Amino acid sequence: MFFRRLHDLRVDHDLSQQKLAEMLGCNYRVYGTYERGEREIPVSMLIRLAEIYETSTDYILSLTDNPAPYK
Repeated sequence: MFFRRLHDLRVDHDLSQQKLAEMLGCNYRVYGTYERGEREIPVSMLIRLAEIYETSTDYILSLTDNPAPYK
């Protein structure tokens, strides 16, 4: 599964895969596999991505179209 939203969020925040991987504490090649859907995103990483982008994990996973984080 290609995570288009994950890619779009990164680009919208003007982040390279390298910079985002540094923020997440992982290798940029590993991050790239998440974005391309070649590897499943660990839950802890998904939560961190939602924090970085100030959105919900459901939005990243395309389970909702509402980017607002849950209260």
